[in-house]
Amino acid sequence: MRDLDFGMDGAMRTGRIFVTMAVLAALGLSACGRKAPLDSPYEAAIEARREAEEKGRPLPPEPTPPVADRRFILDGLID
Repeated sequence: MRDLDFGMDGAMRTGRIFVTMAVLAALGLSACGRKAPLDSPYEAAIEARREAEEKGRPLPPEPTPPVADRRFILDGLID
């Protein structure tokens, strides 16, 4: 019977298996999540409050509305 070692020692083979499994896990998890626009913290707090009210759970604290953005000196570079 032939030995199918392929010139790798045990540590190298274990490392290669580990890297392969890590890449496969990263690819599998990269598609997780919901496909929707990002929510601001204020919008998320409003949604959490609405869900708690619908389900009869204790309401989280009332979120404060965000303040208007102030202009920064470098904003002209990206406008």
